[in-house]
Amino acid sequence: MRILVLILLFGVFGCKTDKKYHDTLEESEVLVEVDALQAILDYQKEMNEEFKNPETSPLPDRYRKDFEALDFFAPDTNYIVTAKFVRTPEALPFMMPSTTGDASEETVYGIAHFTLNGKNRQLEVYQNKELMQQEKYGDYLFLPFTDNTNGRETYTGGRYIDLTIPDGDTIVIDFNKAYNPYCAYNKKFSCPIVPSVNNLDTEIRAGVKAFEPHKK
Repeated sequence: MRILVLILLFGVFGCKTDKKYHDTLEESEVLVEVDALQAILDYQKEMNEEFKNPETSPLPDRYRKDFEALDFFAPDTNYIVTAKFVRTPEALPFMMPSTTGDASEETVYGIAHFTLNGKNRQLEVYQNKELMQQEKYGDYLFLPFTDNTNGRETYTGGRYIDLTIPDGDTIVIDFNKAYNPYCAYNKKFSCPIVPSVNNLDTEIRAGVKAFEPHKK
């Protein structure tokens, strides 16, 4: 993982060394890596604070009162990808079913094409009809996905990533910010079911893991 590489780099950066890969490493690259890792850690801290707060937590009181922190994979910048973003203006709205039998009206806003774990992949990115009419969420995009960690290390039903409409034809997807639907913590919530087309046939070892309330 790159986080381990960074730890080594901090110990030698600026020092003389015979190892050639240090000779070609630019300081700006290290700083970008550090900023990315810090952003992931900040995101994890924000999520933990949200789950501790009775006003914002999806956790039932019996779980929240003893809650300390969510279980995350270690931050890994290999799971931050810059995808080619192909908009789909001709896409028709459809009803995305939820875990409680309800449905939300969604439209495929675009398709993200990227390389991850050595293969070319793609995911549909959705826009919700109701949310797009609210000023706060006017540029909000929804990326649900499943992968080969589901049911073992991560929630069986898959995970979500929040995105915003990009200015150009690329979009950055940070799988370190993948989170569980609220129904993974509390069955009273209704959560969109990930469309089968958004299954990634690989392990996404980034983001939040499955919730186990007995663990602290």
